[in-house]
Amino acid sequence: MSAAISSLVSYGSDSDSENESESNTGAEKVDQVGPDATAHLKPLQSGHTMSLAVLNSAPEVAVKESVETGTHLDPSLKEVTYNPTFETMFAPEFGPVNPFKSQQMAAPRNMLSGYAEPAHVNDFMFEQQRRTFSTYGYALDPSVDTHHVSTSGYIGAIDEAEKNKGLTVFESGHKKSEKRKKIKGGDAGEIDNFLGPWAKYIDEKDMAKPSEEEQKELDEIMAKRQKKGRNEEEAPGEEKTILHVKDMYDYQGRSYLHVPQDVGINLRSAEVPDKCYLPKKQIHVWSGHTKGVSAIRLFPSSGHLLLSCSMDCKIKLWEVYGERRCLRTFIGHSKAVRDICFNNTGTQFLSAAYDRYLKLWDSETGQCISRFTNRKVPYCVKFNPDEDKQNLFVAGMSDKKIVQWDIRTGEVVQEYDRHLGAVNTITFVDENRRFVSTSDDKSLRVWEWDIPVDFKYIAEPSMHSMPAVTLSPNGKWLACQSMDNQILIFGAQNRFRLNKKKVFKGHMVAGYACQVDFSPDMSYVVSGDADGKLNIWDWKTTKLYHRIKAHDKVCISALWHPHETSKVITCGWDGQIKLWD
Repeated sequence: MSAAISSLVSYGSDSDSENESESNTGAEKVDQVGPDATAHLKPLQSGHTMSLAVLNSAPEVAVKESVETGTHLDPSLKEVTYNPTFETMFAPEFGPVNPFKSQQMAAPRNMLSGYAEPAHVNDFMFEQQRRTFSTYGYALDPSVDTHHVSTSGYIGAIDEAEKNKGLTVFESGHKKSEKRKKIKGGDAGEIDNFLGPWAKYIDEKDMAKPSEEEQKELDEIMAKRQKKGRNEEEAPGEEKTILHVKDMYDYQGRSYLHVPQDVGINLRSAEVPDKCYLPKKQIHVWSGHTKGVSAIRLFPSSGHLLLSCSMDCKIKLWEVYGERRCLRTFIGHSKAVRDICFNNTGTQFLSAAYDRYLKLWDSETGQCISRFTNRKVPYCVKFNPDEDKQNLFVAGMSDKKIVQWDIRTGEVVQEYDRHLGAVNTITFVDENRRFVSTSDDKSLRVWEWDIPVDFKYIAEPSMHSMPAVTLSPNGKWLACQSMDNQILIFGAQNRFRLNKKKVFKGHMVAGYACQVDFSPDMSYVVSGDADGKLNIWDWKTTKLYHRIKAHDKVCISALWHPHETSKVITCGWDGQIKLWD
């Protein structure tokens, strides 16, 4: 220590002598400038000693006292330049230390009861061992190597483990006892032999059984029924046709499909009558069907022929003008015919029947061109109205699907499967780019052609099923016969909104798919009803203008002739088709 001081003093004396020489030279210079200007540069002298400036070249280091007192650490710091104590590291961010916080409370927790370390246990293995323990009372000891399991490797009922050879609940299974008591009347698990829960109380002596002869007769009847049912399902009805007029062709070689020129109006033009009037009286009855008529369709564009289908399994073609004869009968369905549809030219038409077949017919010759089926009942059928898609048609089926067929190949080319009930109607809108379908699920769906996902779905809690839909002549509106005894009008362009101002009421129609129609000039709306009446409403005011007793039974369809001012055709379940004017 003394050596260090002596060296420091010698260093001081050396520096003093150097300072004195520098000060002398400096004094000479300063004298030239002036005594007052250099007064602050002269060192203060107290005798022969002088104050020294101590230089600290070491970095600042925290002293022991500051560490022990617990200097606050910023929790956002990533690096610490000294070794802090545990208390400093785990001190609270702000405020004093909680004196009541125990070590257990301070410990990190990831669940309510503490900290659970992740264990790599297969979920299935855990569940398997848990169930085995709850069933047999033993399970594998998880702390023992499972590859070398002995009876000591189990916990719980080790005796039971030895007895079962350590099998788990999934491996052993509960085998039914072979000595199980045989229940009289059979076991409910064996459905073929089960005679019911009361069978064990019945004495076989008291049971009435058919005699041998009666049993033989019953077997024959059942065999016939089964055979008949198989034949009906497998084989379609034989197709034939009956021509009811003497000559199929006139003196010019024209068939009945030729549009007549001598009926007083131009049936070839696309012009619509300027003003329509209410029909007042019946002018003709077409009778020939032996059962109720299901649907009627006018010949495309001209309307000079009328096609009807009936529950007597027949389809008939009638003249609308002239003698109004029955021209041809088409026979080929074994059950009631539900719907019919002409193609654009009227040379062919489709029929849909309850025998699960759709058939394509030639309107002129009566020949059945082809038949289609997917083993489901078709409820409605429609050709695609586009000229370039006349080989395609769609049918609404009883199995909730809309099926699209190609006539050329006879194969299903698309299925629209979104409805939740049987499909009742299909109506093409928006220049045939889209079609609207209604169903027993009380909804209305709008589809893009050939895209099997509906882009519009309309279903309200207040809505009822709508089993009959008609597009207005101007293509702007859809008239839907609702099962709550009213006709609803939906927009057929873009939004498909319900027009709440246009609701047609006053007729009783619940339970029947009565077809609605418009007058060509959009002045009137016509519909049949359950009482056999023809109802006519005004389009603008929605008032019920006229009601005619048309049929003895349900009036199922009403068509306003597209070229006539006041001619309406109705059909009913009394088997008659009537013309009103």
